[in-house]
Amino acid sequence: MKPTNAALLIFIGSSFFSVAYGHGEEKHSEPREYDAVKTEFGSYEPTLVPDRTIEIGMSDNMRFTPSAIQVTAGEKIKFVLTNNGALKHEFVLGTPESLKDHAAMMIKFPNMEHEEPYMAHVSPGKSMDIVWQFSESGSFEFGCLLPGHFDAGMKGILAVK
Repeated sequence: MKPTNAALLIFIGSSFFSVAYGHGEEKHSEPREYDAVKTEFGSYEPTLVPDRTIEIGMSDNMRFTPSAIQVTAGEKIKFVLTNNGALKHEFVLGTPESLKDHAAMMIKFPNMEHEEPYMAHVSPGKSMDIVWQFSESGSFEFGCLLPGHFDAGMKGILAVK
């Protein structure tokens, strides 16, 4: 084999492995560790102990169950997110504007890597948890920002009283 062909074969082979394994489906199922984060819709600290648990189901009909949640300012919530469908779904907390902007970004860049303590990427048949403290009262939302899911109605209302 000519040296040029060998180099080309090595390059193509290594490119395949970086594409195939660069951002696999299981990346988000590893234990998640984050530094403290503060946003306009709340905060996360590694030492948060939840005041209560809210279970949320995700389905392929592009709905969350329940789709409306009410919490109290200062309350620490553990969300148990279960994907009951055959498609991957995600749960992202935010303001209506931030979710709309993020959903538009995901349509342009569907393979964009991102992970924050206020989001979870849940594979079919799996569950993940988020613990979040809601510090300010207001109207916020949650949604699945995978391309097409948010626009199909996969979002919910979060009222902080």
